[in-house]
Amino acid sequence: MRRGFFITLEGPEGSGKSTQAKRLAAALRRPQPRHRRRRGFRVVEVRDPGTTSLGARLRVVLLHECGHVSSMAEALLFIAGRVQLVEERIRPALQRGAVVVCDRFHDSTMTYQGDAGGVPVRWLDEVGRRAIGGLMPDVTIVLDLSPQAGLSRVRGAKDRMERKTLAFHRRVRRGYRRIARAEPHRVVIVNATQSAHKIHHQIMEIVWHH
Repeated sequence: MRRGFFITLEGPEGSGKSTQAKRLAAALRRPQPRHRRRRGFRVVEVRDPGTTSLGARLRVVLLHECGHVSSMAEALLFIAGRVQLVEERIRPALQRGAVVVCDRFHDSTMTYQGDAGGVPVRWLDEVGRRAIGGLMPDVTIVLDLSPQAGLSRVRGAKDRMERKTLAFHRRVRRGYRRIARAEPHRVVIVNATQSAHKIHHQIMEIVWHH
């Protein structure tokens, strides 16, 4: 079976990763004269949690409907939604040779419920990877900015994660940096305080070099 290419975008609240994921997917669908591709790539866009029926329901429950939820419970529920997303959408797309662009993935659970939430990181990493059959992105782009700057960009009613303390969000940022140091071959940090155009250009360069 052909193997596609798996890209994830990560980052703290207000980093712009969802916008950049959409821009990246649109760009990859277009012809690529620079790389002698007369046709664009087949691209599948997904978000975690979301996209599947289970993921969409978990997103509402975990981000909007629940009050206090333990970090361990959060982690296991996010992992459950991810398993469904991998089996239903991501793995079949990769087997067809498509490019998958995913808004959040395993690293979000590692940072939010692990580094920031207190679930043991090594245990969480092992359980999370085993649950999805070891399927990890070919490249992960982390959009990095300070928690103060990111949260100031959030508009409208904040979800449960966005309402967490500033100290929590600082730990999330440190978590992403920890992962980038541990896996430099996969994880690349991009300065999210730049213009959206510059960020998009850097993301495209990172993707081509992988």
